[in-house]
Amino acid sequence: MDNRAPTANPADRPLAPLGALRPAEVAELAQALIQTRQSTLPKRLAGPGPDEAPTQPILPAAASARAHHELLPWRFVVVPEGARGALADAFAAALLQRDAAATPQQQAQAREKAFRAPLLLLAVVRLRDDDAEIEPHERIVSAGCALQNVLLMAHALGFGGALTSGKALASAPLRRLFDLHDDEQALCFVNIGTVAKPKRARARARPQAAQYVSVLQP
Repeated sequence: MDNRAPTANPADRPLAPLGALRPAEVAELAQALIQTRQSTLPKRLAGPGPDEAPTQPILPAAASARAHHELLPWRFVVVPEGARGALADAFAAALLQRDAAATPQQQAQAREKAFRAPLLLLAVVRLRDDDAEIEPHERIVSAGCALQNVLLMAHALGFGGALTSGKALASAPLRRLFDLHDDEQALCFVNIGTVAKPKRARARARPQAAQYVSVLQP
C-alpha cells in the first residue's frame, strides 16, 4: 500500500502573500519569471492544457492590468473544443476572401490552425465607447498588460504559450463568428498548453537598457 500523500497541483496551492518576502526576494522571483518565459508556438503545444475552470488563476491574472477611469476596454473569448470547427471554417473563408485561388492544401493548412493549442483565447479590445477621454492607444496598452499577465501566470504554472495573429483577425468571417462590434478589434489569439516540443536551448541576445532608454536633455 502506498501511504505517500498525493502530489498537489501547483494551481491549487494558495498564493503566499508577498508581504512575507523581502523586496529583494520578490524582485528575484519576478526577474526569474520574466526572463525565463519564452514564446512556444502552437505547433509545439499539446495537452493537457489548463482546465477551463482553472483558467484559474491564469485569466484572473489579467484583471491586474488596470485602465484609466476603471475602464475595462478588453475581453477574452475562450474557444472550446466544440467551437474549433467553426473557427476552422472562418480561417478557410478568410483565406479565400484574400486569395480566391487558394489551393485545397492551403485551405487545409488554414483550417488546421484552429485545432492546435489546448487552451485557445481571442483577445478583443474595445477602441471607443462613451468614455471619449480614453484614447484607443491607451486601451491597447491596457490590453497588452493583461496579455503579459496571462502569459506570465501560465508560465509560472508550468505551461507554454504564445500570441498569434494574422490577416484573418480583421476578416469578416472571423468578426461574424466572434460577434465583434464595430468599435471592437481582435488583437490576437492566446495559445496555452503543455510544451511537447521544447526549443533547443540557446543563448538569447536581449537588448541592453542603453539601447532603448534615453534621457531628456532640456
